[in-house]
Amino acid sequence: MSQIHATGLRLRVGEPEDAETCGSICYEAFKVIAEEHNFPPDHSPEMASGLMSSLLSRDDVYSVVAEVDGRVVGSNFLWENGIIAGVGPVTVAPAAQNVAVGTKMMEDVLQRARERRIVGVRLVQTAYHNRSLALYTKLGFDTREPLSNLQGSAIEQELPGYAVHSATEEDLDACNKLCLKVHGHDRGPEVLEAVRQGTAMVVEHGGRITGYTTMIGFFGHTVGESNEDLKALIGAAPGFPGPGLLLPTRNSETLRWCMEQGLRIVQQMILMSLGLYNEPQGAFMPSVLY
Repeated sequence: MSQIHATGLRLRVGEPEDAETCGSICYEAFKVIAEEHNFPPDHSPEMASGLMSSLLSRDDVYSVVAEVDGRVVGSNFLWENGIIAGVGPVTVAPAAQNVAVGTKMMEDVLQRARERRIVGVRLVQTAYHNRSLALYTKLGFDTREPLSNLQGSAIEQELPGYAVHSATEEDLDACNKLCLKVHGHDRGPEVLEAVRQGTAMVVEHGGRITGYTTMIGFFGHTVGESNEDLKALIGAAPGFPGPGLLLPTRNSETLRWCMEQGLRIVQQMILMSLGLYNEPQGAFMPSVLY
């Protein structure tokens, strides 16, 4: 596709019918920027298509699609299922990059967040992508946490004194209170969804829940009172779906432990926030949203 210009740019709400086109753009956009920096793509074509299909069918995710001269050239999403909203994935067709398409889509979702009085917006940015880091910073986002993207085989290790089991709806209150304690807000809708999908796990120590995860992987988040809770949940995970898990790089103790168990660092990413942000008072691993 030849280079196109944004003079005829139009933004509209995404529709389920856009899934195939948006999925192809999502894959190509991430693939091109990754290969420019000698990194593997985050997504396969099938994963990108499935993600777009899911997002465009959810009523708790706002979508915006960019068109130039009637041709879809990008998409962006605002996850509105909590008091903090997550942004992404933000994708622009390679031929339409660097002509403000991404900027306009980001401005659109941030306006949506303001209209809905969302108190905080967050995203995770790929560290080697300097242009997106510059864009998000100009739009008001602050860098909060460097993240290590880790991949590898399931560890299959138990920590003495830390019992991990599947979460049930009876565990929701404890999980929400724990997230509130660590982050200053809960992520209840995400936890409930993960419980119903069968991916959520909790860890008990001293007779009470001290950690939980919606999934140890790219699209799951994890909260614990201590690093031991994180290690127990990582050690019990059957695998690390998607492009792997995200661990704060500053958590040297847990990062070192993960590498000792055979996991490897694939790339660095950055957690960024706009609006409400509390420095975590405990151990955590974000999803690719926040």
